Amino acid sequence: MPVNYSTYLEIEQLLSLQRPKSDPVEHDELLFIVIHQVYELWFKQVLHEVDKVKGDFSANRVFEAINTFKRINSILKTLVGQLDVMETMTPLSFSAFRDRLDSASGFQSMQFRELEFVLGYKREDVLQYIETSWAGFDRVQRRLDEPSLIDHFYDFLEQRNVKIPKQLRERGPREPSIADATVQDGLVKLYLEAPEVAILLELMTDFDEGMQEWRYRHVKLVERTIGGKHGTGGSPGVEFLKKSLFQAIFADLWAIRHRF
Repeated sequence: MPVNYSTYLEIEQLLSLQRPKSDPVEHDELLFIVIHQVYELWFKQVLHEVDKVKGDFSANRVFEAINTFKRINSILKTLVGQLDVMETMTPLSFSAFRDRLDSASGFQSMQFRELEFVLGYKREDVLQYIETSWAGFDRVQRRLDEPSLIDHFYDFLEQRNVKIPKQLRERGPREPSIADATVQDGLVKLYLEAPEVAILLELMTDFDEGMQEWRYRHVKLVERTIGGKHGTGGSPGVEFLKKSLFQAIFADLWAIRHRF
């Protein structure tokens, strides 16, 4: 049977995955489901791209990493833009079907936990909110225990003659990444002497800023929708989300801005 648009993309299966729980169906529940399913698809793509960058870093492929960060940054703009659509849903509209979510919560997104961990924002304590039986738990566990993007970035920097302190190389895989003055000195040198690396570093800073922008917009969306309530399923809610605001991924890149 020849492949066509519908069969290649499995359109009929895709369109069958939006199943509102309210009865009668609340109008905005379909929007809520579609937006979150699309987010999960984009998270899948971002993880795919970040895994490629990890390989690019370790293999010293600067131009490949540049191209991939350009793509990821474009995806981040799309993720932020989707929040504009979500904000057309009022708190009253959401409350009309919120109880139908039962214990489901965006906090349970396994792919977003993966993304945090692969970017070096490792918080073992968030596992307490995740059941080991949930689909995707094994992937989250693997991301927690494997080298992060930052570790692969150190591979790249060492190949560019930047000294990486021993304590950074020997820290446990579950420990979060931290800023370091020696690394910062090496980054300043690369900015001044390697224009192609400077382009990459600025794209990485764009990515970091984009993630912070998405977190901020997401927190404000949740806050305007449910206020100070706990999230569905007893998830921590707005105050917990606020703790991750302005959490830098590439802290060393921010620490050197005043040196130019």
